Amino acid sequence: MYVTHDDIIREKKLPSVNQCVRSKKHNTVWRVIGRKKVWLKTPDDSKGIECRPRPAVYLYYLRVKGGTRGIFKMLGFAYTLQDNTFETNWEVMD
Repeated sequence: MYVTHDDIIREKKLPSVNQCVRSKKHNTVWRVIGRKKVWLKTPDDSKGIECRPRPAVYLYYLRVKGGTRGIFKMLGFAYTLQDNTFETNWEVMD
């Protein structure tokens, strides 16, 4: 069975657009402003001669900061089913 982008969103419990997340490392609040389905090339062999695309979900973040007008900070990260970077670095806020 092949992994789809929807499987990644469901298994990783990724936030939807306009939902806020908190950075566990810096304790800052970010809003998800976009979500994109992408394909990442990953090497299948040790020499990296053959690459096979793997589905990933790319999330765009905008920092929520009160009182500062016109100054924004944006981030973006791609998440696959094999990594655990979302669970390690972010907490979804209700």
